[in-house]
Amino acid sequence: MRVLVLGGDGYLGWPTALHLSDKGHDVAVLDNFARRGYDAELGVESLVPIASLADRIATWQELSGRTITSYEGDLLDAEFLFEAVRDFAPDAVVHYAEQRSAPYSMIDREHAVYTQHNNVIGNLNLLYAIAEIDPAIHLVKLGTMGEYGTPNVDIEEGWLDLEHNGRSDRVLFPKRPGSFYHLTKVHDSHNIEFTCRAWGLRATDLNQGVVYGQQTPQTALDPRLATRFDYDAVFGTVLNRFVIQAVLGQPLTVYGKGTQTRGLIDIRDTVECIRLAVEHPAEPGEFRVFNQMTESMSVAAIADLVADRFPGPVQIEHLENPRTEAPEHYYNVKHTGLVGLGLQPHLLSDTLIESMFDIVGANKHRVNPEKLRPAVRWRGALKS
Repeated sequence: MRVLVLGGDGYLGWPTALHLSDKGHDVAVLDNFARRGYDAELGVESLVPIASLADRIATWQELSGRTITSYEGDLLDAEFLFEAVRDFAPDAVVHYAEQRSAPYSMIDREHAVYTQHNNVIGNLNLLYAIAEIDPAIHLVKLGTMGEYGTPNVDIEEGWLDLEHNGRSDRVLFPKRPGSFYHLTKVHDSHNIEFTCRAWGLRATDLNQGVVYGQQTPQTALDPRLATRFDYDAVFGTVLNRFVIQAVLGQPLTVYGKGTQTRGLIDIRDTVECIRLAVEHPAEPGEFRVFNQMTESMSVAAIADLVADRFPGPVQIEHLENPRTEAPEHYYNVKHTGLVGLGLQPHLLSDTLIESMFDIVGANKHRVNPEKLRPAVRWRGALKS
């Protein structure tokens, strides 16, 4: 199949492109390199050095003999996007090309507006491109488990069978997102579902949990193929941050009591989930939703696990939670769809955590310790 990966220079986009190429698909990547720009803005960089996209693609061709086509541009530029879709003529489009950080979206009004405009309008341009160029293209869109919030009921896979006053219907599962970033994902889901219903498009919405890890079998082949390792309090995910703090001898910073529960997924499972979704497309007119996670764990439990596995003393520090979220909540997520397609999950293991300690140890000189502390507060945005 021909697969166009939007955001193909990013943390997940690049290893996804390699995984799909390695599995025999013809792959193209599209990116505007905004993620590298956020590093410059925030004064931080990936823990692991990352090569330019051109060098990455050349290295992959050198090692595998396979070519990855690249397009440089922005989804907000509809003319560019339409031309790229026409030129590559994909069977599927994998959409990662959005600002992906909740804290970044909550810095102030400017960052909230940027995130909403970039994500929602870019996705809307993509829907029009697919509809006008080839409605048979299968859209595989990365969403987030954060769309749901923490309802006091089981979280179904996208849809809910509802009974009310003696009548029944099937509706999208109610959403209660926790940031302006998460809200963009909800808006995307609604826009995609509408175009499936109104225009007959086909789409798979993947509500993903927190991703951990930095290596896939393909990125591990050569340092020039490495993907990002974000650790800072704006873009870094919780497990990555805890591992770095342990290696540096700093306390693991748990927000609040740490009883907040998160869905988790290994980066190797993320790329495999994308492959499964691409190779088993939704039907025309179908808006299909999978909850893309493999296990769940409280933030405090993640900190305890890292502390237990690290070969040295580790302290845990509880900070005031900068976010507005329920400190204790029910969390039971249905996530059977991708397993039904053949996913064989990697669960969080001693081996994986120990390998992350090694990666951090080899690159700890690149860490800016000041960036590990939370500087963005959900209510603080009102002061600017």
